[in-house]
Amino acid sequence: MNAENFKLAEKIVSPSYIQQASQAHKARENKIKHLLEQKKWPEEGWDDATIELLLNDLSLMDSNNFLGNCGVGEREARIASSLVAKRHYRFGHGIGRSGDIAAIQPKAAGSSLLNKVTNALMLDVLRIAGVQSAAACFVVPMATGMALVLSMLTLRQKRPHSKYVIWPRIDQKSCFKSIVTAGLQPVVIENKLEGDELRTDLEAVEAKIRELGLENVLCVMTTTSCFAPRVPDKLEEVADLCKRHNIPHLVNNAYGVQSSKCMHLIQQAARLGRIDVFVQSTDKNFLVPVGGAVIAGFDQKLIEEISKMYPGRASATPSMDVFITLVSLGATGYKKLLKERKTMYTYLHEQLTQCAGKHGETVLKTPHNPISIAMSLNTIQPEEATRLGSMLFTRFVSGTRVIAQGEIKELHGHTFHGFGAHSECYPGNYLTAAAAIGMTKDDVDLFIKRLDKVLETCTKRKSKDENAQNNSLDVGTKNEEQALLSGKDVQPSSNVDQDIQPT
Repeated sequence: MNAENFKLAEKIVSPSYIQQASQAHKARENKIKHLLEQKKWPEEGWDDATIELLLNDLSLMDSNNFLGNCGVGEREARIASSLVAKRHYRFGHGIGRSGDIAAIQPKAAGSSLLNKVTNALMLDVLRIAGVQSAAACFVVPMATGMALVLSMLTLRQKRPHSKYVIWPRIDQKSCFKSIVTAGLQPVVIENKLEGDELRTDLEAVEAKIRELGLENVLCVMTTTSCFAPRVPDKLEEVADLCKRHNIPHLVNNAYGVQSSKCMHLIQQAARLGRIDVFVQSTDKNFLVPVGGAVIAGFDQKLIEEISKMYPGRASATPSMDVFITLVSLGATGYKKLLKERKTMYTYLHEQLTQCAGKHGETVLKTPHNPISIAMSLNTIQPEEATRLGSMLFTRFVSGTRVIAQGEIKELHGHTFHGFGAHSECYPGNYLTAAAAIGMTKDDVDLFIKRLDKVLETCTKRKSKDENAQNNSLDVGTKNEEQALLSGKDVQPSSNVDQDIQPT
């Protein structure tokens, strides 16, 4: 309804009623106008009706929704199912063109506008979250691993003779596989144990750069968000090292946007040294379905080059999900979630510490990890620790990771000893839990309650096994004593472990 139509409506319904409705409609239109003018994240979230008003208007700007449109190409955004059409608000052309994911589509002005606005909002989000000097970013319809691949392929265009990626070890398969998928060779740097924490071995990183030769190293890939007792890499020091040696620096910031500490590390490292690109997940940071990532950096030209490296058009779904979520929450709503996450981290740490103490365990001291917490599992056997993880999962506890010593994993020719622990020889078994964005007090309370019961079950099973073994030893000993009294030859009891000598 435009102003002219509202005037016509006054001839059908009481003008005072129509004028009131017109004012309400104009209030929504003003929100949309302000968004398009400023291209900034709204401070307060929008209601669903306003969001849908904009989405419907944008979809009508795409050629597949034109009245009387005659499409004779091989891709005309024809959608067979009405349910699928509704799910996507009748957007069907995707984003970008064959040569550039950020390019404007002549057939899809509405989709292109949505994509451009979403990228502008995301840049605002990253700056508000702590990386104030970020110059550009874009949402790509690939998860973090493939977004890292795209970034490395672009860097390779600039350094065609380089083939090595120096990578402080982080035991997540997608990170390692992203290097291999890009046709590069990962050079794994083992972490240093400092207290309970696993930290970047800066000396080993620099030594490896010198050994391989500066011209042969494509980049150093560091990590911010990670599972404890691994903590974020020493970004400032690595950034300084990369700047001195003129080597690109790629940061895997998978779920770091939700952490002010991770974002501060990126900002400071870029200010003091060199960071070329940092990549983050949309689902882990913005509470949307899996399928998107944000590629960002401090050089607008480089980020544009990465977007042009993407072959073909792309799905608009991740961008639309992010757009809807950002304008629905508003900056105020998202900041509230970030504040609540910090509170939940403290609460989870406190409750896990109490639970650990009750069962003779401890919470590992990892102050440099702002999201993940680890608790020792040293009072139970490694096989029992693994079983503990399964017991939690069958009790509908998801997200915990149980790490037992000794696991060996072969990935693309590289053998990881102690896989899962980010180290060849971490001293002890443990489990991790993360205070991630969206976690509630009820989540923590229920987790601790179920963990407590599972630990009790493991303790009872251990005691039962020990009692059974002791009983076997007692039976064997009595049989042998009776045999000695009767003058018979003593035969080892079948119930007694042959390696255990009776007392």
